[in-house]
Amino acid sequence: MTKWEYLTAPVLVHATKQILDNFGEDGWELVQIVPGMNPENLVAYFKREKA
Repeated sequence: MTKWEYLTAPVLVHATKQILDNFGEDGWELVQIVPGMNPENLVAYFKREKA
């Protein structure tokens, strides 16, 4: 059975692609992105397979 680890991270809307690409380079897969506490922030949920 595959085991996963999860990460929640803030994402600034003016640098969304760069931030998501950085997490992707580290092996994180984006699961969901939702609005944050203010209009300039999003909250991203990621997962990756445990080593």
